[in-house]
Amino acid sequence: MSRLQFSRRALIASAAASFATPSLLRAQSTDAFPTDEAAIRDQIPVQRNVSAFQQQHWQDHFDSLGVGCLLADISSRALHYWGEDGETYMLFPSSVPMSEELTRRGYTKVVRKQENPSWTPTSNMRERDPTLPVRIDGGDPGNPLGTRAMYLDWPAYLVHGTHDTRKIGRQSSSGCIGLYNQHVETLYPLVKVGTQVRLV
Repeated sequence: MSRLQFSRRALIASAAASFATPSLLRAQSTDAFPTDEAAIRDQIPVQRNVSAFQQQHWQDHFDSLGVGCLLADISSRALHYWGEDGETYMLFPSSVPMSEELTRRGYTKVVRKQENPSWTPTSNMRERDPTLPVRIDGGDPGNPLGTRAMYLDWPAYLVHGTHDTRKIGRQSSSGCIGLYNQHVETLYPLVKVGTQVRLV
């Protein structure tokens, strides 16, 4: 008799669970993904794993290592770093400029570094989007420069972190190269002022 009661209880419990499951799944799925982005089927596929990046060698881009080299590969959306010791090599997924018009290619160098940088949008950025604030202080979670910034000798061009992780692997910047905050924090102490930079 007790066996029969257990079976009835099990049957009732499993039936209740099966009725509840669709509503639980619906409740979880409504907040799981942003609703303001284009459907993934309409987007150009982006491969974000390391195997999608083109292998690069510093000798193909620089005459010497100097104090180190950074190569921003716009097409594969990756940032390569070679240390001055000839042994250190790091590869990071990155965000790249939104359009060809905003993309600058060529040689430059790191001229300044800043932890928790403040952000001041350029006049061109404010012209495109008048709702932008005049300035955002460093450490603010809305700061698009994230936790670290390395300034290039091209005005308003940087390698920096971002709090908005959706931007990495996409054409999403106004000219800068963006990294996950944890990646820029790994790279930041290695990159010296004077590090050679090339954007290709």
